[in-house]
Amino acid sequence: MVEISPKADPPVCKIIDYSKFKYEQKKKQKEIKAKAQRTVVKEIRFGPNTDDHDFEFKLKHARGFLEDGAKVKAYVHFVGRSIVFKDRGEMLLLKFAQELEEYGKVEEMPKMMGKRMYVMLAAKAAKKK
Repeated sequence: MVEISPKADPPVCKIIDYSKFKYEQKKKQKEIKAKAQRTVVKEIRFGPNTDDHDFEFKLKHARGFLEDGAKVKAYVHFVGRSIVFKDRGEMLLLKFAQELEEYGKVEEMPKMMGKRMYVMLAAKAAKKK
């Protein structure tokens, strides 16, 4: 005897093979887990002196990632003495976020973490037709 719905009034019970019941429950859980959407985070790296062409190239890739529903983590990596150009890195990331405004929204504003300054962008909800 297996209790199917304990919260119902009166509780629902069935007489079945318990191992078969557990197997079917496990199978349903696996199916639900497989259908769950996983968030993918794509990273895009910049230097503080990134050129316009490189910026546009990486912007195009980020646009594609956001259209596919992934999150984008763009960061400026400061190496050696380039750490003195923090303001340049922040300007680059803000420009990047502004260019992608119609494809995604900013989750975190530019933030310094170690030798990297990063910004997180999440894809906007898919537009219904």
